[in-house]
Amino acid sequence: MFSRDRWDEILEALNANKFRTFLTAFGVFWGITILVLLLALTNGLKNGVTADFGNFATNSMFIWTQQTSKPYKGLPKGRRFNFKLDDVASLKNDFPQLKYVSPRNQLGGYSGANNVIRGTKTGAFQVNGDYPEFIKQQPMDIIQGRFVSYSDINAKRKVCVIGTGVVKTMYDKGEEVLGTYIKINGVNFMVIGTFKVSNSQGDKEEDANTIFLPFTSFGQAFNFADNVGWLAVTAHDGTNITTLKPQILESLKNRRKVHPEDERAIGNFDLSEAFGRVNGLFSILSFVGYFVGALVLMSGIIGISNIMLIVVKERTKEIGVRRALGASPWTIKSQVLQESLILTILSGMVGISFAAAVIWGLNYALDMNGPVENFANPSVSMSVVFIALFILVVSGLLAGLIPANSATKMKPVDALRIE
Repeated sequence: MFSRDRWDEILEALNANKFRTFLTAFGVFWGITILVLLLALTNGLKNGVTADFGNFATNSMFIWTQQTSKPYKGLPKGRRFNFKLDDVASLKNDFPQLKYVSPRNQLGGYSGANNVIRGTKTGAFQVNGDYPEFIKQQPMDIIQGRFVSYSDINAKRKVCVIGTGVVKTMYDKGEEVLGTYIKINGVNFMVIGTFKVSNSQGDKEEDANTIFLPFTSFGQAFNFADNVGWLAVTAHDGTNITTLKPQILESLKNRRKVHPEDERAIGNFDLSEAFGRVNGLFSILSFVGYFVGALVLMSGIIGISNIMLIVVKERTKEIGVRRALGASPWTIKSQVLQESLILTILSGMVGISFAAAVIWGLNYALDMNGPVENFANPSVSMSVVFIALFILVVSGLLAGLIPANSATKMKPVDALRIE
């Protein structure tokens, strides 16, 4: 490995037919480039899709009421009903595996009619009545002030936390926000904080145009009493919310006098299940990326092996002379293996560098032109680079193994006889 003469021989052999060497190396270069780019693009797609989940705790589910589809205990089909606050307390007591059970009520929407007034300015925003633990289920960045607290809940304070979109619409640039008042459906609320939802895509505008109120203040101001619009339920780590879902739905049906077999009365969205399907899909795509990249790389390796066989045949007489002068079979074999390995690694490293440049270019374009829906930060981890290097080393050895064995099997007399 450290013999200068050996390296001179390798370079001379590779330079003997430069065009052939280039075409041979291009197969490996292209194979490793395709492998890295496929994995980077898969990762970019995964980042974009999973970002749609926001920062919401993925071991969660959402539950809401709908019309009943079956009569039950004297109650008619097609009945509408609501969850109550005591349902929240019941779930917490009956299911210790649950970490958070957050009730929520909602008003309006950022694309609906104007429902917020401040001075001469008006706007249409989504207004949520929540409990303090909701910020732990959907983490958000508090820019100024604070989120709602249990003291706000208990005192039914008319306070609110507003998104960055609300600030831009209702306030002049540089104007103080905290301590001011906005009027929501005719009721004044004092602003105690501003927020933005990090890592949000698709509904980013909706997040920014949201106002949070204490749940109790919301109910009192807008006559919701103890009704609950929907529930956000999160299980403790180590407990999958999907496994608890049937029992939770059964408990709620029992409390709200809904037929046990009524599948329509209570709607739900299992975030954990959806997140698991997404992860499963991208695991398959990653496997496909490795598989396709490996096949392309394998074609390049086969090309190197074939070229090395030709090189060995062209140097048959030289090998015979070396053997006649006392060169051992391992000396001949190691040189062929080393030539194959160097050609493979050099072309592979150029391929990795080229792929890295393409990935950098993609990220630069995304930064300059803004985010693309369902696609973000295409990249590969260092483990992928190490795996690629390992593949290159093994491939180089395999590519040179057959030609090397062929070279050592020749008898010196036979090799010298061949013209």
